[in-house]
Amino acid sequence: MKTPARVSFLPDLCGVRAQFTVVMVGELLAFILTVVRAGFGEAALTELALLSLYIQWIGLSAAGALCALRGWLGRQSETTEALAAYALVIAVALLIAEAAWWLCTPFGANLSLLLIGHGALLARTLAVTAIVTAVVLRYFYVQHHWQERTAAAASAQLQALQARIRPHFLFNCMNTIASLTRSDPATAERAIEDLSDLLRASLSNHQQLVPLPDEFDLVKRYLAIETLRLGPRLKVLWATDGLPAGLQLPPLSLQPLVENAIHHGIERLAQGGVIGIEATVAEGLLRITISNPVADADSPPVSGNHVAQENLRQRLAARYGAAGRLHIAQTAQEYRATLIIPIESSTHADRHR
Repeated sequence: MKTPARVSFLPDLCGVRAQFTVVMVGELLAFILTVVRAGFGEAALTELALLSLYIQWIGLSAAGALCALRGWLGRQSETTEALAAYALVIAVALLIAEAAWWLCTPFGANLSLLLIGHGALLARTLAVTAIVTAVVLRYFYVQHHWQERTAAAASAQLQALQARIRPHFLFNCMNTIASLTRSDPATAERAIEDLSDLLRASLSNHQQLVPLPDEFDLVKRYLAIETLRLGPRLKVLWATDGLPAGLQLPPLSLQPLVENAIHHGIERLAQGGVIGIEATVAEGLLRITISNPVADADSPPVSGNHVAQENLRQRLAARYGAAGRLHIAQTAQEYRATLIIPIESSTHADRHR
């Protein structure tokens, strides 16, 4: 699955609204500096006019530079983008300061229109620009990730309603139960009970965490239903012993991954295969890996666009941030989906909600 392009945390500074915001922030900064330097005396108005001109010159030039390089910055890592944007704004500010010095001292320092020296002008410009730029970039970063997390949470809730249990599985299950009704009523009854538990879990509150053993039990019920259909083609190898008590995770986090393993792996192999379910705890993280054999390239393709995986990624991001993630690895023989959840958050998150 192709990784979606990262969205830059910098806003589009090319628009009229963004430029207006830059102007207003610049004027606010000029007013604060004027009050600090000149108070409210007779010289305050002149001081404000000069500072406003200087700050607006720097602010609009920096916004223009960020606007021009936004495409390139957005293709970098987030850390590189932040450092490059920070350095770019400071470089623009120093360039404007140098230009202002030479414009105000056309015949040398003895005839300068400025009341401070060359070095002092550069130093003060650098100090103020460094502080203001750090604050503004931090604000852009926090606002971007807050909006991204809010959108992810809303999208995850919607997709959780739309893609909890695939229709093809439901239809196959009903057909299997119908075929067993007369030949093996007891097995059909157990299948109906397992299906009821799956449907009940899909309608549960996805904002709450569930104990890890309950999630494993749900997966086992799902596998029991699929075993009725696939028979000896489906084998499962569990490696989940030795886990500490009290581990929790979002509900229906594993069943969609196991369903993907069957739908895209076992079903495409005439001889079937083994699904591996391994859970470990290390370095404060719970890792659960679902593995399945990979079908040959000439095997008939199956429908599906990794909606379940993307849904799970969004749910993890909305709940745990960057600490919770889904890692996918594939070789010529095996496909592995690893769910990674911080233990502290998984066991105590509900206490703080």
